Amino acid sequence: MSSHRAGCPHEPRGLDQPSTLGPCARSPISPAPAAVPPGRSASSRGGSAASVRHRRHYSLEEARAELPSLTARLAAMRRARARLGDAEARRALTELAPGNGGGGAAKALGDAFVELQAAAAALDAREIVVRDLDRGLVDFPSIRDEQEVYLCWVDGEPDIEFWHELDAGFRGRQPL
Repeated sequence: MSSHRAGCPHEPRGLDQPSTLGPCARSPISPAPAAVPPGRSASSRGGSAASVRHRRHYSLEEARAELPSLTARLAAMRRARARLGDAEARRALTELAPGNGGGGAAKALGDAFVELQAAAAALDAREIVVRDLDRGLVDFPSIRDEQEVYLCWVDGEPDIEFWHELDAGFRGRQPL
């Protein structure tokens, strides 16, 4: 489900775990159509004529409005991922799989996978980028001084107070 994208400045944390959403992970589901197609000019939305990576750009107020539901969604994603990694459920699935497909253990793991995938797809469709699920590191595409940037937030921070250039990553965070 996760893959490290070429050219990504983020360290590949958690990519050795099959159920971990790592940095730069993207859902295989395409985002919903939005205002500015990737590779097109942002000038129609007040941005520069340079090409953009994201279709959707958040104002600071719009990104802030997402935080309450995003906090709950990140917690649900972490719980679903934990169920996927539950050693007891995996052991039961392995022992039961030859006879009947795993029964309740298989259903529990399947439900957790579907829940995690659906949550990731919903965020991807809104172009909210989860960089690190464990930390709750999230980027919102935005336009700042006519350039596409990310508004950067970490679960637990009281507000969105930082931004960074697209390729700068967490270490490039600057105060708003």
